[in-house]
Amino acid sequence: MLAAFLVSFAVIFVAELGDKSQLMALAFATRYKPATVLIGITVATAVVHAESVLVGAALGAALPTRPITLVAAIAFVLFGLWTLRGDRLSEEERQRSQRSDRNALLAVGTVFFLAELGDKTMLATITLATKHGWFGTWLGSTVGMVAADALAIVVGRALGARLPDKAIKIGAAIAFFAFAALLFVEAARG
Repeated sequence: MLAAFLVSFAVIFVAELGDKSQLMALAFATRYKPATVLIGITVATAVVHAESVLVGAALGAALPTRPITLVAAIAFVLFGLWTLRGDRLSEEERQRSQRSDRNALLAVGTVFFLAELGDKTMLATITLATKHGWFGTWLGSTVGMVAADALAIVVGRALGARLPDKAIKIGAAIAFFAFAALLFVEAARG
């Protein structure tokens, strides 16, 4: 379980760097208290990643290991390319994050839940759950995403809009490619 937690934490933390979720976290933190934003992110992430690990665990139990490892390696290459391409907030997501709402927690949780469905972190969590235990993967991926978004809120509030977005994207993509290389080697060894 510890290995699943650590791998999932690292992969999802890196995946979240430069992701639109960090941009949303920053936007919400300008309107609402950072603690409220983090609670909303945590609840939404826990639910989305619970769904992800259930799908991943079911696939992992039903499919042979070598093809799963190869597909996971290809997925991480694609995640790296997706990260390099970058995410931008749509105008609708930007407006939702700036709207005043009596129930900020519900607003943040709902927007994050919807934004994460089908996102690369959800797909990465599914991929990780095919290889590792579901609980460690769920816990690690949830904590990794919340930590990355918390970092965005803290750094963003401290440094303003002068974050090195390009360097963050390149670093995250390199980490994805490194995970992919390790999985390709593992698949080749059988």
